[in-house]
Amino acid sequence: MFGKCQVVNIQARKITDNLASLVKQVDSLVDNAANKTKETKHAFVVFITDDPEASTSELENLAEKHGIENIPLTLFDGISGPEGYGIAEDAEVTVMMWADQKVAVNHAFGPGKLDEDAVEKVVKDAKKHLE
Repeated sequence: MFGKCQVVNIQARKITDNLASLVKQVDSLVDNAANKTKETKHAFVVFITDDPEASTSELENLAEKHGIENIPLTLFDGISGPEGYGIAEDAEVTVMMWADQKVAVNHAFGPGKLDEDAVEKVVKDAKKHLE
């Protein structure tokens, strides 16, 4: 539907319960054991921070507490985020979905705006995107 290689990228500046819920649900969508024949489903999380050393334990806790097994949780040193991604300065969470290296879906959420309804909408889009 969206192309041959589908990627879901979650960029976050703050770890919240709703972010954890989103990451856990996306993790289940790219379950490597269940999708061995569908090698084009990928996802990764980037925690944008000015203090990567302190943030490492936050990511480790997120992975352990929520059983994240299928998607990498990474850090980016610099609160503005990776160059060229166009992460809005006021976005607490940005979710981009690529199809063959082109952005097909882009959601950006300001502080506190990634609520349960927003998580549900993003997960619905991710399911559709990763079909």
